[in-house]
Amino acid sequence: MLDKPPWLRLRRSGNNANQQTVENILNSLSLNTVCSAANCPNYCECFSKKTATFMIMGNNCTRKCTFCNVTHGELSPLNPQEPINIALAVKELDLNYVVITSVTRDDLPDGGASHFTETIRQIKKISTKTSIEVLLPDMNNNYNSLKLICNAGPAVICHNMETVRRLYAEVRPQANYQRSLEVLAQVKQISPLIHSKSGFMLGLGETKDEVLELLSDLRKANVVFITIGQYLAPSKHHLPVAEYVTPAQFTEYGEIAKKMGFTHVASAPLVRSSYMAHQAIATLHNPG
Repeated sequence: MLDKPPWLRLRRSGNNANQQTVENILNSLSLNTVCSAANCPNYCECFSKKTATFMIMGNNCTRKCTFCNVTHGELSPLNPQEPINIALAVKELDLNYVVITSVTRDDLPDGGASHFTETIRQIKKISTKTSIEVLLPDMNNNYNSLKLICNAGPAVICHNMETVRRLYAEVRPQANYQRSLEVLAQVKQISPLIHSKSGFMLGLGETKDEVLELLSDLRKANVVFITIGQYLAPSKHHLPVAEYVTPAQFTEYGEIAKKMGFTHVASAPLVRSSYMAHQAIATLHNPG
């Protein structure tokens, strides 16, 4: 097992008032966050800023990716109250920008699209100022499901590629590289005004040429926002880290991505797909 380098050794501060407020709201409304489920290294910081990435449709996933800390087990029925509870939390936290993600629910005919759509609708109804980003599973590339979500009018639709083509069988055995690219490409085809976004991890054994191929494929799919972060194994039972990529290498990839035409790039070891997600939209309004 590789030792973590200095730039990845975080000191997590204790609970502050804002963090406790977020946790109380989540508990009172029986809501889940990917911050906790995925053991995100930034969750204390985000909670302290009174923000969180909500995870809908339960705690358990129908897939079992080797990098992911989200659990795989018995599936719970959808909670019809969840969309309005999310909206109430968004309103109470006074969020200008919110990210909604989910576990993968291959057991549902529409992959959960109608639940996503109702969540978007409730947020727009209760908190009209809030811009909404949805971070979707691949929905098995169900065009009608994706169209339903697009038509609900989120500002950003994200689907994470996670890794390079060669590593899919090892990292995402129930996913498909080309299928994920097609999902992203269809976002712009269905709704040109929606900003498309993706993210992936470094440190899984990828080569530089493979990273460049992935970036190129994402641009061909008309993705405009990109996040690149370091893979951190959630436990000894997960896929081990092959390499801790240096901050300088992250910076280099970020500069390459900008030259390729991505309008917002976040590339650093502790970057995560939803971390400071509002900055991408802010960049469009203030490109300088």
